[in-house]
Amino acid sequence: MTRTTTSKVFIAFQDNEEARPLVEAILADNPQARAVHSPGLVKIDAPGQLTVRRATVEEQTGRPFDLQQIHLNLVTLSGHIDEDDDQLTLSWQH
Repeated sequence: MTRTTTSKVFIAFQDNEEARPLVEAILADNPQARAVHSPGLVKIDAPGQLTVRRATVEEQTGRPFDLQQIHLNLVTLSGHIDEDDDQLTLSWQH
């Protein structure tokens, strides 16, 4: 019997007012994602892939958003990064 497991990817932010719209946008776009809050930190993990979409963050904030701004509150991440001006995707490539 062969078992297939999906590795989890994650992204973690400082738990502050600036990061909250990011967290909400990520959870809205990634229904399989789960947020875990720790003191001062919120970590979002998902099986296989996680996407941060600029348009969804803009919907949450009501203003233009440059994806490079996520680095201001980013603590750490895990996965292969694929990004452009519209989205950042973390995944594990097989």
